[in-house]
Amino acid sequence: MTIVPSQPSDQAKAILESLRLAVHETLERKQRLGQYAVIWEDGELRLIGAESDHAAPKAMAHSNR
Repeated sequence: MTIVPSQPSDQAKAILESLRLAVHETLERKQRLGQYAVIWEDGELRLIGAESDHAAPKAMAHSNR
C-alpha cells in the first residue's frame, strides 16, 4: 500500500483547532482551581499543576496498570 502525504482538509483543521482550544481551556481551569493534570510528554507521564508533588505517587501507581 502506498501512503501519499496530504494536507488535512479544512474540516479536519477546524476539528483539531477546536480540540486544542478545549484542552487549553480545561488545563487553565484546573490550574485556577489548584488541581493537577497528568499528561503524556516525550514518551512519559508528566504531572503538571500546583498539587502535582503530592499527587505524584498515587497517579504514577495507577499508570502502571
